[in-house]
Amino acid sequence: MQSEPETVCNVAISFDRCKITSVTCSCGNKDIFYCAHVVALSLYRIRKPDQVKLHLPISETLFQMNRDQLQKFVQYLITVHHTEVLPTAQKLADEILSQNSEINQVHGAPDPTAGASIDDENCWHLDEEQVQEQVKLFLSQGGYHGSGKQLNLLFAKVREMLKMRDSNGARMLTLITEQFMADPRLSLWRQQGTTMTDKYRQLWDELGALWMCIVLNPHCKLEQKSSWLKQLKKWNSVDVCPWEDGNHGNELPNLTNALPQGANANQENLGQCKSLEYQHLPAHKFLEEGESYLTLAVEVALIGLGQQRIMPDGLYAQEKVCRNEEQLISKLQEIELDDTLVKIFRKQAVFLLEGGPYSGLGEVIHRESVPMHTFAKYLFTSLLPHDAELAYKTALRAMRLLVLESTAPSGDLSRPHHIASVVPNRYPRWFTLSHIESQQCELASTMLTAAKGDVRRLETVLESIQKNIHSSSHIFKLAQDAFKIATLMDSLPDITLLKVSLELGLQ
Repeated sequence: MQSEPETVCNVAISFDRCKITSVTCSCGNKDIFYCAHVVALSLYRIRKPDQVKLHLPISETLFQMNRDQLQKFVQYLITVHHTEVLPTAQKLADEILSQNSEINQVHGAPDPTAGASIDDENCWHLDEEQVQEQVKLFLSQGGYHGSGKQLNLLFAKVREMLKMRDSNGARMLTLITEQFMADPRLSLWRQQGTTMTDKYRQLWDELGALWMCIVLNPHCKLEQKSSWLKQLKKWNSVDVCPWEDGNHGNELPNLTNALPQGANANQENLGQCKSLEYQHLPAHKFLEEGESYLTLAVEVALIGLGQQRIMPDGLYAQEKVCRNEEQLISKLQEIELDDTLVKIFRKQAVFLLEGGPYSGLGEVIHRESVPMHTFAKYLFTSLLPHDAELAYKTALRAMRLLVLESTAPSGDLSRPHHIASVVPNRYPRWFTLSHIESQQCELASTMLTAAKGDVRRLETVLESIQKNIHSSSHIFKLAQDAFKIATLMDSLPDITLLKVSLELGLQ
């Protein structure tokens, strides 16, 4: 910095197979990341390799010296650094002259400039003590002074390490997790029965996401995965370890933080995403012709979004379900669909419609299954230009919202003489229900808009709305939507849509 006086620092960097394995700097700055001086020297070595003289290992240089040269070398070394090395030099000299000393039992001598053996594990330099200290400091600040931002920078560093297949990624995450588990606030919150803040929960979410990346890494050895599983089980067994659904103690929902409503809610939170250009990269190891990493990624995303899953208990976990789904769909929306990807959409839509209990779009689902409205709206708009029949079939199947059905039949319906008794089911705590109902309404509105001019489809959509939507305000909104769509300025009024609007309004 211009305002600071210029200082000269002595920097030493050790390399092993293109990795920085240790660093020292006389500046004395302690941090998880390298100080500016280490970074400067590294960049200098990268940019001007010819300016940094390459020496043979010191053991090779010493081997070339005769006795007089060796004596001169040692004496000059001691003279230049006599205050630091003289005690050590005298101690070593005494041990070497003693025949029974331990140093004389070992063949040869160590050489720090020769590098490690080819069989030795090599990994980037990581100051473990500093990682622990920094995480402890950031957690103690409780989200103030930008500590949350600092922790997210650490998480980003772990992600970068995992991307580079650096073994330090798991090491660093282990150190971070240990500090999170040791946070004294966890036991305090448990005793008081209070909930942790959403910001703090998001940090725990990131921890979980990173551990998933580690244990699912295909390049890891089985013994590594086994040790991580043991470690994760150990952490999980600790009393203060937070539950994923965030429903510890006497947690009461803070409904003022409810999810935003309406068609553009995620933006029948996310901020501005940088537009990316996705391309098909051939995946040579896979059997199917025409497959690429992009097609595989899209297919996995569609499979994941379509899975039947039970709504979790806690408010935070329910909000997270919505948030994660919308983030994944937002990513998918950045991809331009070509013929190859449309085939994937078709295939997955059919699989999900015909799928058994694993599918959230199957014929039979659990009453408390997470609804598929948001996902189905995305599938509908994507498939509509290419396969309208399949698009409507998918969207209509997804319109159901079984949790609002107050009664359900029970008994053996296969026997005609047996009358099914109707029993009320318990009403679960769905804190995000208003958001879910608005998404159901968005799906219905999207279908009404697309079905304009098609009498058969409009009647089918109307039946679905009347059967599945239970909120009078949303039915009235759909009546208004249908009227607006039916009376657009640039065309004649759509009589069928006007009838739909009237029926919904009366209902």
